[in-house]
Amino acid sequence: MRVRLTLLLLAVLALLGVGYGLGWFHRPDTPQTQAATPPISVTTAPVVVGDVPVGLNANGIVQPIATVSVRTRVDGQIERVHVEEGARVKAGDVLFTLDTRPNLAILAQLQANLERDRTQLAQAQADAARYDQLTRTGAGARQQADQTRSQALSLAATVKADEALIAQTQLQIDYATIRAEIDGRLGTIPQKQGNYVRVAENTVLATLTRLNPVQVQFAIPERFLSEVRVAYAANTARVQVRAPSGNTTVEGRLVFMDSQVDVTTGTIMLKAQFENEHAALWPGQYVNVTLIPHIDHNVITVPVAAVQTGQSGQHVYVLGSDGKVTRRPVRMLRLEGDRAVLSGELTAGESVVVEGAQRLTGGTRAIDRGQPRPAAGNAG
Repeated sequence: MRVRLTLLLLAVLALLGVGYGLGWFHRPDTPQTQAATPPISVTTAPVVVGDVPVGLNANGIVQPIATVSVRTRVDGQIERVHVEEGARVKAGDVLFTLDTRPNLAILAQLQANLERDRTQLAQAQADAARYDQLTRTGAGARQQADQTRSQALSLAATVKADEALIAQTQLQIDYATIRAEIDGRLGTIPQKQGNYVRVAENTVLATLTRLNPVQVQFAIPERFLSEVRVAYAANTARVQVRAPSGNTTVEGRLVFMDSQVDVTTGTIMLKAQFENEHAALWPGQYVNVTLIPHIDHNVITVPVAAVQTGQSGQHVYVLGSDGKVTRRPVRMLRLEGDRAVLSGELTAGESVVVEGAQRLTGGTRAIDRGQPRPAAGNAG
């Protein structure tokens, strides 16, 4: 009987040894086993608390403030083209010169007529004065005096008509020099030197477009109407535009809000104005628009990648100074670029996990791969 008990005890001890060897029984972690488990490598970013602009994104199109079609105001042959296609010009620069020789000949004839009529006027005025004197002394007839006075008045009117014709002809000569009405850039010039142009044909000699400043037209959904109206009235709205193919961002101001909402699209049309000295914006160009009606103050932001979504809602993992992560519930309010605006119990400067969060749970040990690892101690 004693032998059977001894054999049974040996069998139980052997079974327990195998179980411990295969891990059937849980062994509580000791400081040595914990140290042997390496922390999970993650990437973190700091929590930022500060002012964040509210951005409304839209697509817009660049429009010039002014476009002038250059036309002639007199008939004539183009004698000279003073500019090239695509050139930048200032208001008052000479663009075209028409042949003025016919009008110069007419002007010379009119000036000669004026000299003749002025001479006749002087003689008539002298005769009228002489007959007036004779009439007062009783030596001349009243009828003759009246005739000379009438002739002098008629010649005075003729002189005024001559002067008006000369001014009109001089204006025709001045119009033969065609100048730029605004600052801008020229388009194509279809009419070349030697072409004959007429006022009646309404021929366009060139197109001049003002490039600085320019405007951008865009539309936003009507649900943002109230806050945009407030910003527009206070002149505090800022607008940023960027061409899809470029990295340059230009900032301007909101200058126009349409008087009604487009019922077919549910949007309201706006216009913003931008200084464009270096021609970063081009008329007809499509651009990405960001309207900033106001700025939120003291809000929490983190990189979008830090926000995780689970069965209980949205959360982030915060890596503490003890090397362990803590799960914090948050609520995403909106996105601004690559950052999320949150509400939750987060403090500026805390480190949130942006890479490696899928492997984490509350209390997991982690290390920021961007931080230097502590040096391993030497075995004693």
